[in-house]
Amino acid sequence: MRYNRAGLAMCAPFFIAALVTAQTTTPTPTRAQRRQANAQREVDAAAQTVANFTADPNLTWFREHAREAKGLLICSMVVKAGFILGGSGGRCVLVTRSDQGFAGPAFYTIGTASIGFQAGVQRSEIILLAMTQKAVDSLMTSSFKLGAGASVSAGPVGAGTGATTTDFVSFSRSSGIYGGVNVSGSSIRPTTDFNTAFYGKALSPIDIIVNRKAHNPGADALIANVKTLWGEK
Repeated sequence: MRYNRAGLAMCAPFFIAALVTAQTTTPTPTRAQRRQANAQREVDAAAQTVANFTADPNLTWFREHAREAKGLLICSMVVKAGFILGGSGGRCVLVTRSDQGFAGPAFYTIGTASIGFQAGVQRSEIILLAMTQKAVDSLMTSSFKLGAGASVSAGPVGAGTGATTTDFVSFSRSSGIYGGVNVSGSSIRPTTDFNTAFYGKALSPIDIIVNRKAHNPGADALIANVKTLWGEK
């Protein structure tokens, strides 16, 4: 088969234009879509963290007393440095339970230049049990510091003894090291952009947790894992 070189030369610009058009019209995620995807990943990671803590044989006290909590602040990955102002920190989600049932998640950041990591710990999963109404109320504010506005203590590994009288009890897991993170002094703030991305509208923690103005099916797996932890179906 013979090709007409002159004809091919004339057609070449049209093929190039078509290729460029195809490349430039391929849809790319918008900033809002990327943020929504990131928010969903945080929720999925939180669901896995709850499952990890529920299955861990070293966290007997955690499982026995989690059902006494009014809420869980779940931080699926807190890193030792570089997340917030060059210090330590990470993202968290809050799920609560009341007579009206389960609410959440609401999104937060936790961070400070002085989160205390044990030697060898670079990142950790953390769950804070909100044991009192004061603990939940503190999470409805624009910002607060653990140990100042609300008391916090490290939860025991294993069965532990007795009950706690603090507002928050913190538990951490990191490569077999337990209780490896001191969160006293950490600042906690709502993450407005993630709340907006996940629910599709601007919502505060009060809107989500107290007034229950939104639900996203993307959180169903997380809520199911929390219910399992709390011994509910």
